[in-house]
Amino acid sequence: MEGALIELCPEMEVGTQELLTQPDLELAGVLAEVARLQRENYELRQQAGYWKGMHAKAVERLTALQEEIERLRGENRKLQDRLFARKSEKKASGTDRSNDLDDGKTSSAKRSRGQQRGKPGPQRRDHSHLPAEVIFIDLPEQDRVCRACGLPFAELGETEDSEQIEIDVRAYRRIYRRRRYRPTCKCAGCWRVFLAPPVPKLIPKGSLGISVWVEILLDKFLSYRPTYRLLEQWRTLELDLSLGTVTDGLRRLEPLFTPVYEALIERNRQSVYQQADETRWLMFIVKEDKENHRWWLWLHLGEDTAVYRVDPSRSHTVPETHYPTEGDTIYLMVDRYAAYKAMIQVKNGLIVLIFCWAHVRRDFVEVGKGWEELKEWALQWLQRIRELYRLNRERLALPASTPEYETAEKKLRLAVQNMQTQRDAELADLQLREPCRKVLSSLAEHWQGLTRFVDDPRLPMDNNASERRLRGPALGRKNFYGSAAEWSGRLAAMLFSIFATLQMWKLNPRTWLQAFLQKCAQAGGKAPEDIRPFLPWNLSPAQTSADTTTPTSPTTDDSPDTS
Repeated sequence: MEGALIELCPEMEVGTQELLTQPDLELAGVLAEVARLQRENYELRQQAGYWKGMHAKAVERLTALQEEIERLRGENRKLQDRLFARKSEKKASGTDRSNDLDDGKTSSAKRSRGQQRGKPGPQRRDHSHLPAEVIFIDLPEQDRVCRACGLPFAELGETEDSEQIEIDVRAYRRIYRRRRYRPTCKCAGCWRVFLAPPVPKLIPKGSLGISVWVEILLDKFLSYRPTYRLLEQWRTLELDLSLGTVTDGLRRLEPLFTPVYEALIERNRQSVYQQADETRWLMFIVKEDKENHRWWLWLHLGEDTAVYRVDPSRSHTVPETHYPTEGDTIYLMVDRYAAYKAMIQVKNGLIVLIFCWAHVRRDFVEVGKGWEELKEWALQWLQRIRELYRLNRERLALPASTPEYETAEKKLRLAVQNMQTQRDAELADLQLREPCRKVLSSLAEHWQGLTRFVDDPRLPMDNNASERRLRGPALGRKNFYGSAAEWSGRLAAMLFSIFATLQMWKLNPRTWLQAFLQKCAQAGGKAPEDIRPFLPWNLSPAQTSADTTTPTSPTTDDSPDTS
């Protein structure tokens, strides 16, 4: 029928075909649109996943940056505190400073300065050993008569005494006149003129006496004052000395102290219990293998000696060359500087390192001051450290091998064990903040060296003694900036060592120095051949005390000079 219709009407064939193919075209278009939309959806899904991942990374990066900002802010607060805060842990308030990180700024109980109510007063100092100059004071002559009758007063022979301490500092010239003699006989071989022996001089042909050099050395290396200030003060006494003359004289004096310094080093190496520390020292010289002027002043503090050494290096080779490589075990108290751990004696077991609790305490102080939200955590650890100090002091105050001593030692060991348990528990916490983890990790790393004092009560808990011994030279570094020549650095190290050792033996540095330089002068401006009488362990406080009289006139030998 359809074919017949087409044959009858050919025009209908085109329209019918169009009607038949139109749905197919529409379907193809729909399928193409669906395919396009699928591709677009896929692309959008990909982009959504990409941007979602980028957002997650951005959030993660932002969180890390915020943590880094907090860390840097904490570090900045720590550095600000180091630079501008109190340089000493001493406080004016009477509160417990182990629970206060504000340097006493917020302390409510502020203590007034001076003598405290209820505290025993200081003892009056005895100056009776000083020489006395007695001066009598009379009434004016017009007041020694009765105003009514005019008769004179009679002296009772009694006085009302009072005293004042005075210091008379003066510069003067000491002129030596050597007498000349001629023989009265006519014996053969007799010289025509005999002359008294010359006066021993510390520096040949030098015009400055021993007392002047004693003042210069004490002022510079014991009071840590630059030489030009001393010379400026002497100008007020009408003594004008050239700085170049003094500097050249110091260079000439440097070899005189070498034998004593070497004896101190040998004695120091024999100490079983020692401390070591170092601080920077400026040396203004040009050295081929040294790019800057920063040298280091090392301190080796023994049981009865202190030895300083100036060296361009801060490496482990410096203490390695000082301590012996064989012999008895040495217990060395140090901070946590890596150079001490790298020493060959430490690796071989000859030196046992003991670490300082004061440095550990500073770690927690810095965390508490750097991060306000961690302040309470830091205070708790400071309280635990304070408790260790207290328990150790109580143990040391008791006689050994007594029940009370054993009880105190058990309390100390229990406190140490509790601290170790608390440390491990906090380190196991994954939520622990990074500043806290860093401090506790360092505590765990050095734990064995930190707790050696528990088994050996002779070991200190900190190296404050060596740090105190470095404060004076550090003050000198600030005042006269260091040394301008290697001989000057050696002289500083030697005299720092000698004066510190004399103080440890409670000997008077002035009297020792005057006697030693006098002996050097008698030896012709050289170090005496036998220095044993001048070594501190061969002396008694009576030999070099402040009231020991030193001859004002130099001793001379019996050999006459002839001309």
